[in-house]
Amino acid sequence: MNGVNKVILVGNLGLDPEFRKLDNGASKARLRLATTETYRNASGDRIDKTEWHTIILWRGLADLADKYLRKGARIYVEGKLRNRQIEGPDGSKKTITEIEAENLVMLDRRQDSNRGGYGQNENYDENTSYNQNSSNSSGSSSGPNFEDLGNENEGRGNSPF
Repeated sequence: MNGVNKVILVGNLGLDPEFRKLDNGASKARLRLATTETYRNASGDRIDKTEWHTIILWRGLADLADKYLRKGARIYVEGKLRNRQIEGPDGSKKTITEIEAENLVMLDRRQDSNRGGYGQNENYDENTSYNQNSSNSSGSSSGPNFEDLGNENEGRGNSPF
């Protein structure tokens, strides 16, 4: 049996996407995604634990991120874990772990677009799934339905994540 390398995250962008065109013409975007889990400790205090993830998008997904996503946007992303080695200025080697995205769903509601930094006249559909193999496909045909998740402030307690 082959191994499985699959990551699913739902969270909010901590920064606007870092977008660039490479020399070969390919588009690349880097996202910083925050996922927060909330629980109560033994004394009943509410604890929020936030993890930060680096998401790498290529080609069409990168172009979509550059056009539609801004700091604070809520997204669902599927991808694969990738590790790479970098060398620091002092010669020390570090391993960087990133998620290479294969599927992206924008979870913000259309009426929240002004708050999220989207252009007022942009044509995007909430909960539309975008994946690396096709430029646009219906959320119902290629991705799970996330209408019940709402935005960041609604339905958080009901979220399966």
